[in-house]
Formats: sequence, C-alpha cells, structure tokens
Amino acid sequence: MPAHTTPTELLDPIERASRDEITALQLQRLKATLNHVYQNVPHYRKAFDARGVHPDDLKELKDLAKFPFTTKKDLRDNYPFGMFAVPQSQISRIHASSGTTGKPTVVGYTANDISHWADLVARSIRAAGGRAGDILHVAYGYGLFTGGLGAHYGAERLGCTVIPMSGGQTEKQVQLIQDFKPRIIMVTPSYMQVIVEEFVRQGVDPRSTSLKIGIFGAEPWTEAMRREIETNAGIDAVDIYGLSEVMGPGVASECIESKDGPVIWEDHFYPEIIHPETGELLPDGEEGELVFTSLTKEAFPVIRYRTRDLTRLLPPTSRAFRRMGKIVGRSDDMLIIRGVNVFPTQIEELVLKHGKLSPLYQVVVTRDGNLDEVEVLTELQPAEAAMPASDVADISRWLQQRIKTMVGISTRVTVLPPDAIERTQTGKSRRVIDKRPKN
Repeated sequence: MPAHTTPTELLDPIERASRDEITALQLQRLKATLNHVYQNVPHYRKAFDARGVHPDDLKELKDLAKFPFTTKKDLRDNYPFGMFAVPQSQISRIHASSGTTGKPTVVGYTANDISHWADLVARSIRAAGGRAGDILHVAYGYGLFTGGLGAHYGAERLGCTVIPMSGGQTEKQVQLIQDFKPRIIMVTPSYMQVIVEEFVRQGVDPRSTSLKIGIFGAEPWTEAMRREIETNAGIDAVDIYGLSEVMGPGVASECIESKDGPVIWEDHFYPEIIHPETGELLPDGEEGELVFTSLTKEAFPVIRYRTRDLTRLLPPTSRAFRRMGKIVGRSDDMLIIRGVNVFPTQIEELVLKHGKLSPLYQVVVTRDGNLDEVEVLTELQPAEAAMPASDVADISRWLQQRIKTMVGISTRVTVLPPDAIERTQTGKSRRVIDKRPKN
C-alpha cells in the first residue's frame, strides 16, 4: 500500500499536545467523572464506599488504581437503567449489546454524548485517511448494535456522503459498491472477506473497485488478515476499536500513515493494563487486560471497566496519544486445551498462511472422558473446488502439524469444500464452538 501523510492542520490541537497537557486534562476530567458517578449512580457510591475510597482521594492519575473495577456483571445486575447517571429525560438514545451470554448490557447517551461520539468517529475516519466529501459505505449493522449508527454519525460529522447499507445482503453490497463508487468502507474484517468472495463469485476483480480504505473493527483481527484483505481488495486496511460499554466504535483508531496499532483518544478515555487474574496494574508495554475509564460521558460513565480484551499500551507515534497493540484475544474467551492457553487468532494466523484455504474457519471443542478434543474446520478457496482428495489430505496434515508446532495442541483438521462454513450476515463470525460440559 502507498505511504500516506495527514496534514498537521487537520488535527485537533489535543492530538499534537504535550504529554503534560494531556495528563493535566485527563486529571481534570477524571476528577469530575468520579464525582459525577458518586453523586448520581448508587452502584458506584456503594462500590466506592465498600472500597473505602472517595472521589476526593484522587490527587493524581495513578490514584485511580485505588478505585474498584466495573465488570459486565455489574452492568447486568443493574439492568436496564441502574447505571445511568442522568435522569431519563436527558437520555437521547439507548443502545445495547447482543446479550448472547445473559441479559444485554444497556448504555445510554445524552445529546452531548452523541456529539462527542460523532466527533471521535470523525477523528477516527480522518486518521484512517478519510476526508470531507468522500463517499463512505457503512456495512456495520444498524439498530441496538453501536457499529452502524456510530460510524454513520461520525462520517456525517466529518462531511462524508454516507451510504447506510447495514449488514447482510452481500450481493446488494457488491452492487452498490460498483454503482455508488464509495472510497471508504466501514465493516467487520470477516464480513469484508465475504464481500471480497462475492466480487470474485460475480467475476469482478475486487481490486478494480473504487474502494481505497477499509476501516475494520468489532472483532479481533490479525496482521495476517490485514495483509490478506489489502492484497485481495487493493485497499488500505485500518483498525478501529470500540465497545458499547465504553462508547461504541471510535474509542481508538489507527492512523493510515503508520498502521501501528489504534491510537487511544486519551482526552476522552483513560486506559490501564492489568493482570487479568490478580488485577495488578501493569506498566506500559506489558501484555494484559485492557481497562477503560470514561472521561467525558454524561449518561453512562464507566470507572475502570474491564474490557476482557488482551493487549498492551504502546508509546505515541503518529499522534500525541498512546496506542494499543492488536487484540491478541480475550481473557474470557481464551480456550484452555489440556493445560495450554489457546486463542482463536493463533489458529487464524496459520490458516491464512496457506494460500489455498479460505480465511474462514471454526474451532470446535469437545470432551471425551477427561480429555479435550479440538477439531479445526477450514475450507478451500473457490478456485480449488476441484482439488484431488489426496491434495486436500496433504493440506489437512500440514495445518495439523503447524498447529501442533506453533500452538502446542493436537487437533483434528477437516478441510471442507468452498462455502461449507456458515457465513454471518452481521459480519461477526462464530469462530469457536465449545461443546464441553459447563461445570
């Protein structure tokens, strides 16, 4: 991909501020946020009191470590509106998570929250190389999921022309990209791969389209997947990070000129890295669980929210703010297979190394007696549909051996025909199917 630069005059002043200026603003906003939740959210008042801390105990940023964590369980225990810090009359919008593991987590936004969100997504799109006047195709899902509307409002705030396509209807996605000629697409990386497959199925070279930039988020993805998408679609693939509980997309975003990890917009979100088991605060550069405290949210502030995403904090490069490394997995969906910690992204890296395999895969975990068994389902690229069975068996053995060597577990690998693995319409692939008894 070609090199890019972002003119300095396009940046917000805080994006090029000194570290002292940034930490001073963070401290000011953090003090206000702690007081706001203590006065208006019974859960936080009770949690702070139980910990023996008060907002006035925050004298410097490192004092935040004295305050308790917030978890998804806390949000569900206060379902639906118990964590809101303003009266219902001030709530402009409500979003919610999918709730696949229990009650959905519900988040609210004031008009100011919506405006800040639009500003930060606009900043993210600009960091990815987007400019006013660009046509931007949104293929994130709309509705209670924050992706579609978050991307939409940010793109409009930047001055883009927005195509609010939402997810699914892959043939229509391809048609509109060809007809409307957007320069940018915002979508999950796995669904972008499905769109690329559909171009190929229709006999269209994905590299021939108007698309130049893809802004991908809502699920972990690897450098191997970035290379795959950039090569096959002929675009710059840029990472955007967010989660509903903290805001939605736009908490952090990569800069197209460096593509070296999402820049955390530290004027609105204070990041920490902790040991996922002990909760101990870890220094920048060490891998652990990402924790966020919001600094400007009115309706739904979060204090030390445990994201369960595993990453590390990195020094600034293209902007004055710190970056986060690629998400290497989640502390709550990490698989423990016969004593070995396994992340689906490790399997993905190996699948993508074989040019005749599709990027889509599934890891199926079962238990035979006391032993865990793992089957990895992969599929051939469409062009390889007529491959002889002996060659398919060779690929299976190759991947099985690579997983054993690189990940450290024995697996059964099944290589299926093209399109045999179920595609998702929302873009979030079900990469892991854990059938082990829950006990």
